[in-house]
Amino acid sequence: MAAVLLTGCQGISENDSSVFRYNESANLSSLDPAHARSLEPMWVTDQLFDGLVELTPELQVAPLIARSFEVDDTGTRWTFVLRDDVLFPRVEGVRGLESSRRVTAEDVVFSLNRIRDPLVASSGRWILDPLDESAPGKGLLAIGMDTVVMTLHQPFTPFLGLLTTSYANIVAPEAVEQFGEDFRSHPVGTGPFKLAWWVEDVACVLHRNEVYWEQDSAGNALPYLEAVHIDFASDMGAEYQGLMQGKYDFMSGLHAAYMEELLDEDGALRTEHDALIRLEKVPFLKTDYIGINLSPASETAWSPLQDVRIRRAMSQSIDRDGIAKHLRRGAVVPTQDFVPPSLLGKVRHAERPIQDVVSAQRLVDAVRVEHPQDWGPIKLSTTSDYTDLCAALQFQWRAIGLDVDVEVLSSATHREQVSLGQSMMFRKSWLADYADAENFLGLFHSKNFAPGGPNYTRYQSPEFDATFNAAMNDLDPASRMESHRRMNAFIASDLPVIPLFHDQVTHFIRNDIRGWVISPVNRLDLRRVRKGTS
Repeated sequence: MAAVLLTGCQGISENDSSVFRYNESANLSSLDPAHARSLEPMWVTDQLFDGLVELTPELQVAPLIARSFEVDDTGTRWTFVLRDDVLFPRVEGVRGLESSRRVTAEDVVFSLNRIRDPLVASSGRWILDPLDESAPGKGLLAIGMDTVVMTLHQPFTPFLGLLTTSYANIVAPEAVEQFGEDFRSHPVGTGPFKLAWWVEDVACVLHRNEVYWEQDSAGNALPYLEAVHIDFASDMGAEYQGLMQGKYDFMSGLHAAYMEELLDEDGALRTEHDALIRLEKVPFLKTDYIGINLSPASETAWSPLQDVRIRRAMSQSIDRDGIAKHLRRGAVVPTQDFVPPSLLGKVRHAERPIQDVVSAQRLVDAVRVEHPQDWGPIKLSTTSDYTDLCAALQFQWRAIGLDVDVEVLSSATHREQVSLGQSMMFRKSWLADYADAENFLGLFHSKNFAPGGPNYTRYQSPEFDATFNAAMNDLDPASRMESHRRMNAFIASDLPVIPLFHDQVTHFIRNDIRGWVISPVNRLDLRRVRKGTS
């Protein structure tokens, strides 16, 4: 191992100001973008690979290695024209990559077809489901050196957004064919960095890709950094200490191990840290919510949760501002909307929710008149990470006369019970796979009933389904946005879920880091990052 480390670090000083360092507490299992299903591998694969397109911090899809893209009048035929200056780097010992070579349309087709291959078993296979497999090339066709045509079986406006995911990154076919399953640890792409070495459970080092194609506005080659060093320490307290001591340049998210030491009661960075670090936040495309199973337990059983008035009372009685401030140190945005506002063309922050205990009590009392029998306890299932949140909700619901028991389960058991409809009420969150409201609203279409889909609440509304289906075929952005707002209003009225808050991307960054980009989908972009004050 020592020889590998020495070879990989040759020419890079441990104190070099051109090396960006961070810790990844969750470790990595693969550097193959076909298996980048969570943020941790995405952060690394995004440094090693490029896709046809990318998502900007403003949630717009922009060309990346595709110079241009367009869709025809039917909304089903997408054409991508590639840049002619994007290269795979030279990789010693890989046949066909003895020297750098240009990326072609065939490479794009190979890469995307690879995630459709059952033998690869990519968790991202679904992003190509819209392709029409009866069309030439099964919906994916290379024309010449620089043109790729994708044919969909019906219009699907979010399709371009699917191609911004890490799954759609372009890989070097020669490396895939030579390394096979070991491509996970021998990745070759066109990103700003390339793998120097990776020792699992220890560290990973990336070096600057000397043939990377992108330049800044002054014509300087990107990236500015020479290397990226990633540790895999599971101790969050050690990660925090590493940030404060300068060992790490950045830390993402909040953890009980350091939350109170870093943030004041209003969620701002404590002033004593101003000289060393800064805090940057942006609304995350993520919603935490309480889900309600709307399927009756039996044909004769009645549950208070089946009455929308009880669900409204539970929503109205929640002190979302207090939860955000006291339990999450202001790191979340309280909301009563399921879809994040930025995806509905609204302001970046959700409208301030209103707590109305008096109205909530009236609703509960009205239902009790009609159903005077003993309701028994309502069971709320959660995992150990959210017991504080569920205890707060339990207390607030008890104030309006609702008896709620909190059941703490392992993550695997909780996930299984929710999927199989065995939990009457559950805490869950939804993180966008791509930046489109359809990704959130799809949770409520009847075709997506769990366990086959993500409709864990078993919500069913013919009007919602009809609006959803119409929006899927609507090529007019304004009209489609209005449909999304209507569907969000359906959910706010019927309340199959009780939204609590939208998370925020929270980054703590050393003050000598410049060119930092923070994204609503929490991707890591190091292309324009510099260290130092010069």
